[in-house]
Amino acid sequence: MDFSFQDLSGTFSVADIAIAMSLSFVLSAMIGWVYRATHRNVSYSQSYVQTLVILGMLISLIMLVVGSNIARAFALVGALSVVRFRNAIKETRDVGFIFLVMGVGMAVGTRFYLLAVVAAVAISLIIMIMHRFNWFQLNVRRQVVKVQVPADEDYTAVIQDVLIRHTEEFELVSMESIRGGALTELMYTVKIKKGSEPADVMAALRERNHGQSVTVLTGYDQSDL
Repeated sequence: MDFSFQDLSGTFSVADIAIAMSLSFVLSAMIGWVYRATHRNVSYSQSYVQTLVILGMLISLIMLVVGSNIARAFALVGALSVVRFRNAIKETRDVGFIFLVMGVGMAVGTRFYLLAVVAAVAISLIIMIMHRFNWFQLNVRRQVVKVQVPADEDYTAVIQDVLIRHTEEFELVSMESIRGGALTELMYTVKIKKGSEPADVMAALRERNHGQSVTVLTGYDQSDL
């Protein structure tokens, strides 16, 4: 009994389909676990990881369908071009994982099984090593300071005098008129000096802005990303 399927792209058997689907699932699931184990931020999404697994298997299926048929490949590109994705990628590393499962899926779908396994394992190990040893970390702690001042005077020099005493460096990010022009909101990114606390900065600024609102948004270490 012949279980092969003959089409314009060539011949592939039931065994080819089973191997491609099974291997792409195993490798994509492994990449999903690596993503879960190395994720550090609060933006973790179970749906995203499940999508990685589905995407790896889907790319394998697409490569089986396309085969070596150039016309079918262009037709597929045209069909997929109508798809629009509205969800924004929260982290740049998420894009890397998407391309990783796509690459593995393409290798499996074109029957480069050994290449797919070696690449998936090697890249996953590199990701785990970078996570374990905190490669490329930058320990910079920053805060965002928002200060509201009356709009009838220029308080920039007064505010900067406080920031010079309490911060190692600061930068004016924006200046916005609020409450119908009655107030001006100044926004700075700052690096607070050792020995100073956000509460100290807030107290000093309140003494200078006539009791208007002062907000300090505490930052994070880059290594926590």
